[in-house]
Amino acid sequence: MNKQSKVINHIKSYAVTYLFIALSVFFIIVSRLDLNYVASQLLLRLNRNAFIVLALIIPIVAGMGINFAITIGAMAAQIGLLLTISWGVTGVQGILLAGAITLPLAALFGFLIGKLLNRMKGQETIGSLILGYFANGAYQLLFLFIFGTFIPLSDKVTIVGASGVQNTLNLTGSVGLYKALDGILLVPFSIVAYVIAGLIAVYGIIQYTRKSFTAQKLAFCLVGAALIAGILQIPAVANLFSGAGGRQMIRVPVVTWLLIGCLCLFNMLIMRTRLGQKFRAVGQSQTVANAAGINVDRTRVIAIMISTVLAGWGQIVFMQSDGIGTFQTYAAHEQVGLYAGAAILVGGASIDRATNLQALVGTFLFHSLFITAQSAASNLFGDSAVGEYFRAFLSYGVIAIALVIYAWRGAKKHKSGGVDLTKVEKN
Repeated sequence: MNKQSKVINHIKSYAVTYLFIALSVFFIIVSRLDLNYVASQLLLRLNRNAFIVLALIIPIVAGMGINFAITIGAMAAQIGLLLTISWGVTGVQGILLAGAITLPLAALFGFLIGKLLNRMKGQETIGSLILGYFANGAYQLLFLFIFGTFIPLSDKVTIVGASGVQNTLNLTGSVGLYKALDGILLVPFSIVAYVIAGLIAVYGIIQYTRKSFTAQKLAFCLVGAALIAGILQIPAVANLFSGAGGRQMIRVPVVTWLLIGCLCLFNMLIMRTRLGQKFRAVGQSQTVANAAGINVDRTRVIAIMISTVLAGWGQIVFMQSDGIGTFQTYAAHEQVGLYAGAAILVGGASIDRATNLQALVGTFLFHSLFITAQSAASNLFGDSAVGEYFRAFLSYGVIAIALVIYAWRGAKKHKSGGVDLTKVEKN
């Protein structure tokens, strides 16, 4: 394949990503929002959403499509948070307790989801979406009737004089769960950026010394690190993040980002294990994997269980980082799967291929549009409500396009009698 063909194929594969980059730049300009505000809001949304989006990668690699059933993992997390608030456990201890409660619940739910999805092979994406809606009904019953009636809870979370859980629970004040992770260590953005630049340079040098990198790759790492450091030296950029001129200083919640980094590392390392190779094999061809002695159904169930547990923990990260500081008990989970699925697809992932970088880039681009959509629509059309409609269009439209492209590619390969030998990109 010549260089021109490679460029054309690359553009085709990442057309949605490039479109969103162009839209993001356009919306930021048209919205006329202060860049300091956009940057601070974007960092907040990355803190809240990146972990959940990364939880989608393993099922995609295993050939199960977008796991919209991560909504059920979010429900497990909210049960854990509810019990934590009811028992009065605060701070980091409360977050850890909620995570501990989420683990067995989400694992059980993931096991049941995996078993069901094994009975609808080829329709996992739609099946997981329907499962999410079904589980929401059971969740509403649990919180409206069973909690407070059959399962005793404290008056801090139940409706006084009636059964069920309050519609909104406060995470601030004496509850102590708001910013429990984010508030442990906050570091100015510029310092974090310099540290990242240094790590990139050191990583490149180490890999080159071990002969894992060519001189070209080493140069790429060093130039990238120099660019990061150099851009931060530009006065306009430095003022944007430093809080000069009365602006807000942008700080990075280090602990939260360490958790996100650990999940990225986990996704990378698990793919190098025997289990990870099984995920890849099953994702590429269930028939070939079965012939190689791999228990396909069991591997798929494990992939969904891991994804559901990670999504549950991601929902805890989301809730403690939420800018409002409240817990919407009946609605906080409803859009989790939809927004996470749309975000990872925006980053260039597909129904059968995803990486850490695509998840993070997609989260960045998707939420940059969410931040600016209302103001941009107001300036363009004189009605901010158009921005809300545009958000819904983005969420459903991107997913619909991805499903159509996937079906079209599958039909094309089936018609030509070809076999999909596409390798899932390394995380």
